[in-house]
This record gives sequence, structure tokens and C-alpha cells, in this order.
Amino acid sequence: MVFVVVMVVMVKVIVVTVVVNVVTLVVIVVTVVVMVVVLMMVVVMLVMMVVMVKAIVVVS
Repeated sequence: MVFVVVMVVMVKVIVVTVVVNVVTLVVIVVTVVVMVVVLMMVVVMLVMMVVMVKAIVVVS
């Protein structure tokens, strides 16, 4: 009986560690994706500002 209990506990521990690892991986991937999206948005905004300034300079 004790051996069965130990096996079950081991399996539960392994499952928990795997789940935790997967969750941390997902969190890391999500944060990286969010950072990339934010960076792209900032770059787009900068480009649009430059274009606006150039257009204003050309008009004036």
C-alpha cells in the first residue's frame, strides 16, 4: 500500500511540475509577444509622426 501511495504522490508531483513549467513558458511567450506588439506600435507611431512632420514641412 505504501508503495502505491508513494507512486501516486510522485506522479502528482511530476504532473504539477510539468504544469507549472508549461504555465511559465506560456507567460514568457505572452509577455514577449506583448512587448513585440508594443514595440511595433511605437515604431509605427514614430514613423507616422515623421511623415506628418515631413508633410507639414513640404506644405509650408
